[in-house]
Amino acid sequence: MSRDAYAEAFRRVTGRPLVALPQLAGASDSEIFFEALALNDVPGSGQHEDNDLLAAYADELAAAFGARSDELARHGRSLPGAREALAAVARVPNVIQTVITGTIRQNAACKLHAFDLDRYLDLGIGGYGSDVYPKGTQILRSLAMAAEKYDARVPPAMAVYVADSVRDAAAAHVAGVRCLGVATGRSTISELREAGADPVLTDLADTSRLVAAITR
Repeated sequence: MSRDAYAEAFRRVTGRPLVALPQLAGASDSEIFFEALALNDVPGSGQHEDNDLLAAYADELAAAFGARSDELARHGRSLPGAREALAAVARVPNVIQTVITGTIRQNAACKLHAFDLDRYLDLGIGGYGSDVYPKGTQILRSLAMAAEKYDARVPPAMAVYVADSVRDAAAAHVAGVRCLGVATGRSTISELREAGADPVLTDLADTSRLVAAITR
């Protein structure tokens, strides 16, 4: 589903087929797009024009993904324990939950809504794949937006980034926030630990252990 949406959006904004698809795992939608431009020999004329293309691509990607939303509900799934984990953490006093993801905001919202996960999250203070900032900066921007919106003190030391990849663990280190690793992606438990995640859980199945790790 995602690959078809990427291909359709790419063709609409560049006029060329997406013959070579970049590595998707761990990459943001903006990174995927710019790498696809190079892999598919799309002539560029400078950063301004590329940014205009990225904005158009994000619009087309949202439309292509939205047209396939029924497929997501039918064929997709949330990770076991994800809903229970979000619900449990939402009950902890003074906790604000959001997402930092490589997916553009519209598509992130679509995915979360399909599995009834968005009710626990404030997507307005998140970071998304249409942003041009690295994830470490996105985390800090998210904290700043949370502090302003909720009129609260939200220093990095009070934040926890739940991550399933080495790249995300590195972003947490850059931002100065604690990283809780969950080995449900391509990164192994040992790789997440080496990247600085502490602790690292196998999955989201043990809700009480997850909440304890976040609130310790």
